[in-house]
Amino acid sequence: MRDGDIVILKGGEVAALLEGREAELLELVRRAYEAHAAGRSSLPHSTFLRFPDRPQQRIIALPAYLGGDFEVAGMKWIASVPGNVGRGLDRASAVTVLNSVETGRPEAILEGSVISTKRTAASAALAANHLHGAGLAPRVGVVGCGVINFEVVRFLLASRPEVEELVLFDLDAGRAAAFGAACAGLRPGLAARAAGGVEEVFGAAPLTSVATTALAPHVRDLSACAPGSTLLHVSLRDLSAEAILAADNVVDDADHVCRAQTSVHLAEQRVGHRGFIRCSLADITAGRAAPRRDAESVAVFSPFGLGVLDVALAQFACRLARERRLGTVIESFLYDSRNGSNGRPGEAAGAPVSLPATRND
Repeated sequence: MRDGDIVILKGGEVAALLEGREAELLELVRRAYEAHAAGRSSLPHSTFLRFPDRPQQRIIALPAYLGGDFEVAGMKWIASVPGNVGRGLDRASAVTVLNSVETGRPEAILEGSVISTKRTAASAALAANHLHGAGLAPRVGVVGCGVINFEVVRFLLASRPEVEELVLFDLDAGRAAAFGAACAGLRPGLAARAAGGVEEVFGAAPLTSVATTALAPHVRDLSACAPGSTLLHVSLRDLSAEAILAADNVVDDADHVCRAQTSVHLAEQRVGHRGFIRCSLADITAGRAAPRRDAESVAVFSPFGLGVLDVALAQFACRLARERRLGTVIESFLYDSRNGSNGRPGEAAGAPVSLPATRND
């Protein structure tokens, strides 16, 4: 690629590039979290574009710079429209833009929902692997049978060989049945059964992922959970403030998760401080904090979802695309004010793909 060109990676290309790379993505997310926790990042708060007459819809901008071994900058622009499910469409759609850290010029545009789903699932599985002891989750609970939890299950199965059964709950029983059938294809012999409610899932599974479209808390307490259980609270707004305050709370970033009326934010508003948050996940992965407060408490991981993960995975996808010569290069995408032209007259189209380099290349 030459200056002014831009590369496009479509959703199918991104999905193919990241397929079967769960172990690599878990490690990438760990490194990104630890670089961010060490101060090698710039991460403004996400900006929410809301629609007053459509409270469930939103479009979020997540800008981020991640330094250290990454040296990558960009932004994810992701829409969440739950009503799309009834239209036969995915709830979320997104694009991710990567910019040069030297010139600031955009260099790549990627379909962003695949990256967003993968990074969310990888962060949840990373938390499960550190908060919940190895071999201690023969049953995994799933509350909310959508795309996010399907990827969470994929990542958990890739890193936890002891999982034998899924306990599922969704407000739409048909979705739960289809989800179980799809998950059966991820591991031979994996069983799945439907539960009658959230409490039944909590009581049956020591490790549960919650990924719903709830806008307000609907779980008032965690009394249904067995001692030592772990909840991956991916959707952030399912648990009441009282439930959060009673738990052993681990987050991705306290400043980011304590906003936008998340359950953790509601708990902070209730007590006027953040002392109930024990640590970040990076504190645990880097050895600065213990995996759990104690053996009996219910651990809750609440990840706000950090843009540093999106740009890190997008950079990784670009590197793989360069190696495989995938992607579409649009020449002279950027306007050149020096000569008032986008083009380079006389030059042929179809230049070889050459994507942005990474620090590790």
